[in-house]
Amino acid sequence: MFLYQDLKQRSRNARPVRVGLVGAGKFGTMFLGQCLTTPGLQVRAIADLDPDKARTACRCVGWPDAALSSTRFTSTAADIFESEDVDVVVEATGNPLAGAAHALDAIESGKHVVMVNVEADALVGAAIAERAREKGVVYSMAYGDQPALTCEMVEWARACGFDVVAAGKGTRYLPAYHASTPETVWDHYGLSAEQARAAGMNSRMFNSFLDGTKSALEMAAIANATGLTPPPDGLAFPPCGMDDLAHVLRPPEAGGQLHHKGQVEVVSSLERDGRPVFRDLRWGVYVVIEAPNEYSAACFRQYGMNTDASGRYSAMYKPFHLIGMELNISILAAAILERPTGSTLGFAADVAATAKRDLAPGDVLDGEGGYTVYGKLLPAEMSLAKSCLPIGLAEGAVLKRPVSAGHCIGWNDVSDVPDSVARSLRLELEASHRPHRGA
Repeated sequence: MFLYQDLKQRSRNARPVRVGLVGAGKFGTMFLGQCLTTPGLQVRAIADLDPDKARTACRCVGWPDAALSSTRFTSTAADIFESEDVDVVVEATGNPLAGAAHALDAIESGKHVVMVNVEADALVGAAIAERAREKGVVYSMAYGDQPALTCEMVEWARACGFDVVAAGKGTRYLPAYHASTPETVWDHYGLSAEQARAAGMNSRMFNSFLDGTKSALEMAAIANATGLTPPPDGLAFPPCGMDDLAHVLRPPEAGGQLHHKGQVEVVSSLERDGRPVFRDLRWGVYVVIEAPNEYSAACFRQYGMNTDASGRYSAMYKPFHLIGMELNISILAAAILERPTGSTLGFAADVAATAKRDLAPGDVLDGEGGYTVYGKLLPAEMSLAKSCLPIGLAEGAVLKRPVSAGHCIGWNDVSDVPDSVARSLRLELEASHRPHRGA
């Protein structure tokens, strides 16, 4: 994508790309730190439950008084959707229920939507994307976040004529992390609770990264946007560094650790005994490709690519991602090119609420990053067959029967799943993808 010249022309013609931001947390603030140095892009409005906090975030990243006074701050997201001076809405709340409702309202108002909120996308992205297509607007992943960057690498590989063997990201993982809670999370990061509070770090958010939920959500988003599929028993998180991607992430018949070819997977930056992996990919993304013929395999060797012993499999990777600092790419692609930087195409993968400990009737589930459940990646057809409760709807649900640690929780195991736009969309999505009897 060559966007910068278009941007400069828009700046000269006083026709900026106009943005409305919903949610001024860490991701949104990183974007706000970049937008004033981008010609031809303007943030016209920011919606946050605490508008004063949003103003403070802008000041912290260097906004001058003139920029603050020319931007509308509101506590009501609808103010942005109804605005005629906003072209692209960025949904960055991180709340799946709010995110789904916001995306639908913005689409109905004819706005392009950049969905930072992977929680909402993994839950009901297929339904939201269909609404966007019907309305003729863009529904896009957020460039800078790992799902969009991974989708870009998959698109590159396929457009070059390579089979994609595996794709995904790196993270810090040990099996014990699945049981982590907001009380234990800082022990795993080597911080005290006081240090974390002083740094403004949210224990539930960081726990979601640690306990595997965020990885499952992001791999679901990638699978649903690319057609790659999850392993049937959830992510394996094999320890693997940059140099070993093509060796570890091969099909089983080639001696690799994948369940199957064409899979999403997350690699761990820690060996199972806790030692650091050499040249780990904790902050990055990757794609493993297969040479379509012997000539291409020979070219892999000739140009110094990192291959497995056979020379047939190789990997490309990006060691870092800049999160909100790269978000401009999605915004500009939507507004200028009318194309997404990755978008949900179907329902290939799901994230099921899974018990962190033995749970009893009457226990109230607390959702992502909490004390009771974590998210497990499953093929969508398996999740539907088991009637699994998605992690995005778990918060506030009450258990009707006991569920053992490590087992997925089903719709029939709970009552009082809070009503919401997201719940309605989810039920609609499940009904449309559940096999018809007799088929």
